[in-house]
Parts: sequence; C-alpha cells; structure tokens
Amino acid sequence: MTASKSSSYNIYHDLVIESPAENVFNAISEPQELIHWWPQKCTVEDEIYNFYFTDEYNWYGKIIESIPGKSFHIKMTKSDPDWDSTSFGFDLEEDNHKTIVHFSHTGWPACNQHFKIASYCWAILLKGLKDYVEKGIIIPFEERN
Repeated sequence: MTASKSSSYNIYHDLVIESPAENVFNAISEPQELIHWWPQKCTVEDEIYNFYFTDEYNWYGKIIESIPGKSFHIKMTKSDPDWDSTSFGFDLEEDNHKTIVHFSHTGWPACNQHFKIASYCWAILLKGLKDYVEKGIIIPFEERN
C-alpha cells in the first residue's frame, strides 16, 4: 500500500476586459470598487481585507502579492473552512488598451460541492467585474449569485 499524496484543487478563469490594466487593477484591489461587483462591504487595513457579504459570511484575507497594473493576490485567513486553505488572485496583461485577466483560486482541499459552486460563482462575478469596468454597470448585491 502506498501513502496517498495530499492534493488540492484549483479554479481558473481567463477573460478580456476592454480597459487598461490600471482600471482593472483598481476594480480588483480598491474596496470602494470591489463592492460594485463582489462583496456587500469591504475595507482594508494593514494589508488585511474584510470582505463582508452577510453576518454569516464576514471574511478576511491578507494581501500576498500586489503589483499595480500587473497582479493582485489574497490568502484567505478567516472564512469558510473550505476557503481558509485557499488563495485567489488576478494576473493582468495589457494589450492595446485591453486587459487579459488570468484569475485563479487555488488550494481547495476537495473537489466538493462548495468548490464546484465557487467555480460557477466566480465565472458570474467575473462577468460582473467585466461589465463594471467596461460599462459602469453595478449589479445590486442582492442580485449577485
């Protein structure tokens, strides 16, 4: 019998946003912009973000990489047990005033229902990010899935 290796599961999405990387970076890193497409409320202090969705989902994450216009990554520190082992982030490539966004949410402990729902939700939320940056569309928090 061989020892089983521990493994993790990862979510990846790529999209193009028709806006310069600086605008995309601000939308993914600035609390006053994040609330337009992801959490209901958001603050940051000493590189710790508070992503508030509801009283039950009042989560925290620490910046592990922030290069303006290039990349922004967060390691979750207080959230759901499935999320606590994870990091999510955005790597940006600007090409002719468009930004290619490489999104990742890595380190999931299991390919369970929560992982699958999160992958779907990220796809929907990233569409919201795209619409927000390109067109200024803000979907009310209650309508975000």
